[in-house]
Amino acid sequence: MSTQRTPADGPCVPRAELAARLVALRAAGRVRRVVLANGCFDLLHAGHVRYLAAARAHGDCLVVALNSDESVRALKGPGRPLVPLLERAEILTHLRCVDFVTSFGEETLEATLRALRPDVHAKGTDYVPESVPEAAVDHELGIAIAICGDPKQRSSSALLARLTGHARDAGR
Repeated sequence: MSTQRTPADGPCVPRAELAARLVALRAAGRVRRVVLANGCFDLLHAGHVRYLAAARAHGDCLVVALNSDESVRALKGPGRPLVPLLERAEILTHLRCVDFVTSFGEETLEATLRALRPDVHAKGTDYVPESVPEAAVDHELGIAIAICGDPKQRSSSALLARLTGHARDAGR
């Protein structure tokens, strides 16, 4: 699948353009099952990679919807993201399991789900199907929910806290 993306696309495909491309790929029989995963993915770590690999196993095309820089700031606080959107997207596009990256700025993924119409909505193990914020939209659109990845033992916020603690210690 990764052959669908070209360097000219840039790392982050606009949502409306991606929706049209997915329709065309499905119509041509090149994609059968689209999985949509989402998150901030600021300071990529092993938990992220395991989540995305597990999500990809639920289909033959993995789309990652990245929170915009503004929405990351709203979720994580000032000073975040540490890595800007286009760089986060570029990093993700180089993972074998990721076929496309798009972004969203809304508080929830609802507009992205409605636009892209994935077959599967993948969420991390910090959720259960009933706690997924967009569960009602998933149900309305016939989108399966898949809980993916290993237990939530890693986070970018915890990694950042460790890094900044170590940075202070190194200055002594």
